[in-house]
Amino acid sequence: MLIPKRVKRRRQHRIKVCGKAHKGNKVAYGEFGLVAEEGSRITSRQIEAARIAMTRFIKRGGQVWIDIFPHQPITRHPAESRMGSGKGAVEYWVAVVKPGRVLFEMAGVPEDVAREAMRLAGHKLPIKTKFMVKGQVNPVTGEMPEGEEIIKEGGEG
Repeated sequence: MLIPKRVKRRRQHRIKVCGKAHKGNKVAYGEFGLVAEEGSRITSRQIEAARIAMTRFIKRGGQVWIDIFPHQPITRHPAESRMGSGKGAVEYWVAVVKPGRVLFEMAGVPEDVAREAMRLAGHKLPIKTKFMVKGQVNPVTGEMPEGEEIIKEGGEG
């Protein structure tokens, strides 16, 4: 599971999940990407489950990149403890994901295989997702990639 190696302060305030992603909204490393359609907090366990689902389907061929990392700690008080006495201990770590953010990228496999692998990974996540090809306009934010020819959706026209 993904967790930070070292942190300066283990307890933080929660980050808001409003607005669209301004960075990380383009396919940078691979040929295909999985884009978040809604904002949410995704736990390290959910990221790992999606990664395993993808790599099993492509039978460890190709290459997979994880574009999100769980930096945000979520704290909890123990059950049946009294009120007060400070903030609780860190229970798990989450990645704050905004709409339009590329979650996973893939290369080295045909498009139909990548599409099915990303669909399986999307079912492991608590949000709606879309498949995206490199050079395509982001389906959520509408941002165009720089310096690449644009692939139009829906054929000619």
